[in-house]
Amino acid sequence: MTAFALAWPEPMTQSDNVYSRVIFWLKITLPLLALVILSTLFLFSRKIGGDGDLPFSKADVDAMVRDQRLTAPDYSSVASDGSAIRVVAKTAWPEKETGGSVADDLVAAYDTPGGLHIDLTSAHGMLNHETERMVLSGGVVIVTSSGYRIVTAGLDGALDRTELLSDGRVDAEAPYGTIEAGSMEISHSGADNSGYLLVFKNGVKMIYDPVK
Repeated sequence: MTAFALAWPEPMTQSDNVYSRVIFWLKITLPLLALVILSTLFLFSRKIGGDGDLPFSKADVDAMVRDQRLTAPDYSSVASDGSAIRVVAKTAWPEKETGGSVADDLVAAYDTPGGLHIDLTSAHGMLNHETERMVLSGGVVIVTSSGYRIVTAGLDGALDRTELLSDGRVDAEAPYGTIEAGSMEISHSGADNSGYLLVFKNGVKMIYDPVK
């Protein structure tokens, strides 16, 4: 007689039954929880910036508009009266309306054939090469080798000749005292390119200082 034996599985205990139920529900709840987390992240990512605003400040936009700026531009020319003119700025960029250039921290110099030297500094300036003019603003300081220091709010100058016109009131320190006036003009006066006039006009007030 052939012998055989049957092996019966041990009966499942209560702890085994609880463990199986936990595993069963974890298999269902964990994937659902993952879907909920992913959906939440997706909704928040769509909400941020959803109004279409670009993440740039006004300063950033202005800087982008001025991307074509030049660093330390240097303009030189010889005027019709023989003066050497040089204009240097910290930065400059094209100006669309006039076709000229806009500059910051501008320095200009006029050297006349007769030896007169004129320095100009201003916070801002506009140069138009078609009209051969420059307009300085933001406070202009004019210093001449003849001993004058003149301060004015703005100035209109020529780039093809020696001609400087103040934009309104001027305050000046002269070798002989101080001067206040409604306007000022520096221009070429002689056909021999040797004479230059500094004229104060419109309500001139001069205080003479004998010490000077």
